[in-house]
Amino acid sequence: MKRNVFSAFLIAAAFGSPTASAAEEAEAIRLNQIGFYPEAPKTAVVADNASSSFFLLSADEGDTLFEGSLGPAKKWAPSDETVKRADFSSFRDPGDYVLFVPGLGASHPFSIGHFVHQGVARAGLKSYYFNRASMALDEAYAGPWKRALGHADNKVYIHPSAATAERPEKTLISCPRGWYDAGDYNKYIVNSGITCWTLLAIYEHFREYADSLVLHIPENRNSLPDLLDEILWNLRWMLTMQDPYDGGVYHKLTSPEFCGFVMPDQDKLARWVVQKSTAATLDFAAVMAQAYRVYSDHLPSFADSCLSASLAAWSWARLHPDLLYDQNAMNALFSPRVNTGAYGDSNVGDEWDWAAMELFVTTGRDSFLLIADAFDKPQPAVPGWGSVRTLGFYSLLHHRKTIPAGSVDTLALKNNFFTFADGLRSEWMISAYGVVMGKSNGDFVWGSNAVAANQGMALIQAFLAFRDSTYLWAALSNLDYLLGRNATTYCFITGWGEKGPLNIHHRQSGSDRVKDPVPGFLAGGPNPGQQDGCAGYPSDLPARSYVDSQCSYASNENAINWNAPFSYLACAMEALLSPTGLPDKSSLKNRKAPVPDCLSLVRTYPNPFNANAVIRFSLAGPACLNMAVYDAAGRLVSEPVRKTRFTAGMHQVLFQGGGLPSGIYMIRVQSGAEVKTGKMVLVK
Repeated sequence: MKRNVFSAFLIAAAFGSPTASAAEEAEAIRLNQIGFYPEAPKTAVVADNASSSFFLLSADEGDTLFEGSLGPAKKWAPSDETVKRADFSSFRDPGDYVLFVPGLGASHPFSIGHFVHQGVARAGLKSYYFNRASMALDEAYAGPWKRALGHADNKVYIHPSAATAERPEKTLISCPRGWYDAGDYNKYIVNSGITCWTLLAIYEHFREYADSLVLHIPENRNSLPDLLDEILWNLRWMLTMQDPYDGGVYHKLTSPEFCGFVMPDQDKLARWVVQKSTAATLDFAAVMAQAYRVYSDHLPSFADSCLSASLAAWSWARLHPDLLYDQNAMNALFSPRVNTGAYGDSNVGDEWDWAAMELFVTTGRDSFLLIADAFDKPQPAVPGWGSVRTLGFYSLLHHRKTIPAGSVDTLALKNNFFTFADGLRSEWMISAYGVVMGKSNGDFVWGSNAVAANQGMALIQAFLAFRDSTYLWAALSNLDYLLGRNATTYCFITGWGEKGPLNIHHRQSGSDRVKDPVPGFLAGGPNPGQQDGCAGYPSDLPARSYVDSQCSYASNENAINWNAPFSYLACAMEALLSPTGLPDKSSLKNRKAPVPDCLSLVRTYPNPFNANAVIRFSLAGPACLNMAVYDAAGRLVSEPVRKTRFTAGMHQVLFQGGGLPSGIYMIRVQSGAEVKTGKMVLVK
């Protein structure tokens, strides 16, 4: 159904125009602020509202295209809210829209279309380039987030906790490259392990898609797929963290204390590699075994070195089966004291199992499974950096058809995985928010958004194994959660959505003098623990305990192991739901753009208006814009913006129409060859 441009105005008049601000209106309607695939479910959540109906409007709010009934009111315990769901899955026309609820107004804007998550998927992966150590970020690839080289790491000290006869205390070694782990500038093997595995899994599981994925990084003209080029930057650093004399792996490369909020090149603190640990060494062994599988067709010599390093690490771990990293105990014995991220783990049984399964898949030698007894606790669980056994199950599931007969009971493996995945899917079916997230308050921990992403990734494995679309839709619901269908109302990826984090706990974003944060980072998400003591949390309810503040490292930091499952989830959806199964390259006008070209005319508010209107638009990268307004006859009546450069992010321009007659006016916004148009209605 399509009505004329006055439909939205008439709906508002019939039900009473909302008195809240545009932001308040949008926040009561929670949905994926990026968009939806035409053939996939499309759901929004409406909080605490008496209305029984909703309307789908064009983005300029001029045409009414669909109307539906809200579902029954249901309580969602994690946010202590009563909500109704708006289901518009039957509407499949590509375009840009808002959802209108009488008494509340319009939602944040969104799109329906093929490749709808391609941009945000690429942004999630591009975040790793922005977090590279030991190199300058050039404007051609980083845009306004360019920076000087920081942390060359070619003169790193051996900490006394890591000293050996061959490498005594304060020996200088070289450990360049790698990714900054999170909001700080240190590099950690344990977190790199699950991160690299997850990113490599994108390639293993969706190779054709990954082969064609363009990330706009300096290496994108070589023969290696961009995704593998980016992962290589961290793998080469990880290899330098292995002691060549015995095969053990240092736990982390760090300064003794976290530096202040300064740019990387301004951090002059000495850097050390500290104690070898069993957890770090086994994580290393697992990832290097996987890297051998992935890189063998591209870089065979490098792949061979990965497998050799993996086997050496496994041998060291067998000699040191439970050498745990206890930072407090280490500090009691050695100086300098180290007070950065510990990634301590009191139980390395899951690391043993993970490494054993990866080495078994790579080599075919079941002796690895016999040593680690990987199936003594076969029930999978949602992975995290301290719980990695399930990653090995993923690898066994993916490679089950090539596993030698009799080595692994693949039927039992599938049955166990079905039980695990079915529990996640069941929560999606009964949830008031229609998401997997929130089965228990235990989902809302430090890095809860990674829990949501990892739940989605687990459900993708179930879909790939069983080909039941309900697993796919359950996984998609958690992507919707991360991109806006949540109780905080945030789209949690920096630089994306109408309402995203602006003040993440990230040192470059907090010190680079660029208004917008570095794009593509997944914020940590709701965390009722509030360990940072930061002021401004709106609630201590599990699903609402989030604050967009730089001081909130407990809810608003970024981390490489959080971005990885998000990137996997978004890429998987693109590979599985886009028409070709491949990225859409028609939008890649400039391979060196820091982020995909993306101009979006978001909305004009209010619309209709009677004197002044605010025209809102978003940019995925910096651009020079022209904006013009025309009347219904096509005559130019105003040029609010002429040849003005804007940064990436959300922007708004005030349009003053007090001297114009009532009528329909067209907005035209142009950035280079890209043009967006919209309508606004002046009513006096």
